[in-house]
Amino acid sequence: MSRPGPKIPPLSVTDAQRVVLEGWLRRRTTAQALAQRSRIVLECAEGHSIMEVPRRLRIAPETVRTRRRRFIERGLDGLCDDPRPGVPRKITDADVERVIVKTLEETPKNATHWSTRSMAAATGMSQSSISRIWRAFALAPHRSQTFKLSTDPLFIDKVRDVVGLCLDPPEKALVLCVDEKSQIQALDRSQPVLPMMPGVPERRSHDYVRAGTTTLFAALEVATGKVIGSLHRRHRTAEFKKFLTELDREVPEGLDVHLILDNYATHKTPDVKKWLLGHPRFHLHFTPTSGSWLNLVERWFAELTQKKLKRGVHRSVQALERDIRAWLADWNEHPRPFVWTKTADEILDKVAAYCRRISDSDH
Repeated sequence: MSRPGPKIPPLSVTDAQRVVLEGWLRRRTTAQALAQRSRIVLECAEGHSIMEVPRRLRIAPETVRTRRRRFIERGLDGLCDDPRPGVPRKITDADVERVIVKTLEETPKNATHWSTRSMAAATGMSQSSISRIWRAFALAPHRSQTFKLSTDPLFIDKVRDVVGLCLDPPEKALVLCVDEKSQIQALDRSQPVLPMMPGVPERRSHDYVRAGTTTLFAALEVATGKVIGSLHRRHRTAEFKKFLTELDREVPEGLDVHLILDNYATHKTPDVKKWLLGHPRFHLHFTPTSGSWLNLVERWFAELTQKKLKRGVHRSVQALERDIRAWLADWNEHPRPFVWTKTADEILDKVAAYCRRISDSDH
């Protein structure tokens, strides 16, 4: 019979300590490590077990034990890092906080973001010190990302519909992700491309000559990764109807066809609706407005762009279309499905958390 382990002392948080801990969590300039330790203490104070807290916060159980013990022994001071051996620090915690607050809450007068040199000049510290502080707290003012939030009133319903089709397709049906990659340019470089050599990468001229454009209509089969493609010089309802007719010819009879589409106007014209009435086995499912990232065929377009179009050289539209058809045929010889991993609830929870962060930063 195994012996019982040592009794774990209870953790309690006073009202004053709770105010400080919650303040560290809300403040944008708080170090991520300190914010995590504050969250650990608050979770333990709520009565969650040492094994439950790691699951909730997705951290190691030993981290929870260590921070819990140090808080019990030293209170709020136990959440701060212990002094390290060696030469005494020349940069104090106040200096570090000053750099972090200035980085997050201010901008230089003559630029949109800080550089290590401009921050060093503004704080009187060395450039290397600024660089170390930024790396320690994962700050990168030179980087920026874009985002787009959908304003579709049916956003939740459409997410559940599209994700449900991908994760659990109907029986005796084929689910196809459909979209158009329009205005694909046939580009020829002004000078011949210089091939790669040992120690020298492939080189190409910066300028180019346009030879025309084409549009690729593509339908990605979710289950197998196979793609049905069709090239057209124009991008109108007439071309989309031709593509629907090709899909009707390619998909075996007896199978319903569920198409995942974006909200492009060509997909909703009266002619298309009339065609759908004459082909009742076709069912259209629309992604939310500004939600084309839910359409798996966009991932396939990224493969085509990166592996064939980005560095391709084409002197005519005909040459471009031959290359696209050859690449499509090669893909279908060894198709690779893109595996969907997140449920609709996981996606919606992540979007909600992102919106909350934006709302908190505005306040």
